[in-house]
Amino acid sequence: MNTTKNNVPLFIALLAALAWLPAGAQPVQVKTGIEVLKEQHFKLLEGKRVGLITNPTGVDNDLRLTADILHEAPNVQLVALYAPEHGIRGEAHAGEQVADLRDTRTGLPVHSLHGKHRKPTPEMLQGVDVLVYDIQDIGCRSYTYISTLGLAMQAAAECGVEFVVLDRPNPLGGRKVEGGPVEKGFVSFVSQFNIPYLYGLTCGELARLLNGEGMTGKPCRLTVVPMQGWTRDMTYADTGLAWVSPSPHIPQPLSALLYPASGIVGELGYLSIGVGYTLPFQLFAAGWIQADSLADRLNALRLPGVVFRPVHFKPFYSTGQGRPMQGVQVHLTDYAAARLTEIQFYVMQEVAALYPDRAVFDHADPSRFAMFDRVCGTDSIRLAFARRNRVDDIRTLWTRGTEAFRALSEQYYLYE
Repeated sequence: MNTTKNNVPLFIALLAALAWLPAGAQPVQVKTGIEVLKEQHFKLLEGKRVGLITNPTGVDNDLRLTADILHEAPNVQLVALYAPEHGIRGEAHAGEQVADLRDTRTGLPVHSLHGKHRKPTPEMLQGVDVLVYDIQDIGCRSYTYISTLGLAMQAAAECGVEFVVLDRPNPLGGRKVEGGPVEKGFVSFVSQFNIPYLYGLTCGELARLLNGEGMTGKPCRLTVVPMQGWTRDMTYADTGLAWVSPSPHIPQPLSALLYPASGIVGELGYLSIGVGYTLPFQLFAAGWIQADSLADRLNALRLPGVVFRPVHFKPFYSTGQGRPMQGVQVHLTDYAAARLTEIQFYVMQEVAALYPDRAVFDHADPSRFAMFDRVCGTDSIRLAFARRNRVDDIRTLWTRGTEAFRALSEQYYLYE
């Protein structure tokens, strides 16, 4: 039998099904936690009064909001919403307080977890049997959604409320573990828990670790709804999932990959890191830098997985607004090999070598040092680097504990 002719309609249908994909897009490989919960007909939540911690990233594979899905599910009683940084619908800027309000679409009360309270109060949890968390984070300790996760788990344990995490991918994958621990005296909302700066876990796996290691105090009654199809070697682009910006300056998955490469030095307001331009977290620039010279020095280091390209631009807002800037753009050539967090320290080193009178901690505003230290989880990085502006002086400090954490965290893995 001639099967070619019979399969022509099937072939055409397959082409039509793939035609909607943008160039370079991957077919969807992963079902997130909310997709799995839907397939289970919400049995986990049936008969319970549900509170939901979410934001615009809490969507299913068709980009429907988890809040709307649970609100409309006939066997789910959604009674309250809880807003992290940037708000339930993404309306608030970075660091801006989020107000308590009533959600216009569902009519439900929205309790702010980024205002007067960072942790749900007993009053906020009154009448709630189970608290559900569905937010896409970016795998970095200083990104505040995981602080909200842990503090909400703590509140749930104290109030006898169940806690459910609808799992989502770590955009950095499950292999990157970088950055030292958080020292006493440096715990803050951008370093809430004693984990590395890059911790290599999904939010569900992190919740299991926080719960299992007593990092949130008394353990809560935790259930993680795992993804299907995700593996540790996947970056977000490999999942085929649509990207919903988790905050205004993370507009695409590449922004998430480079946030840990520049965000720490960005706290100093000393260099433009592309925030305020079209390439947030991808640039290092200033009005006094000569782009080709800096690119040449950085490329001469032959850092694994990274190439630096000279750039010239004018920021629309933020550091250097409206002024001509020169510097470098970071291009990842081998993501697996790249040491993301070290990139910014090498930039600081080479800037100091090229422009000795512009060394970062001699030139930056000292009032910004405290936030730099909080993000690092210690002041020892700043103090050690400031002596000679050399990465070698901080390498041991920055890498201490990472392998021990990697070994510890493996027992909480949900995926290979």
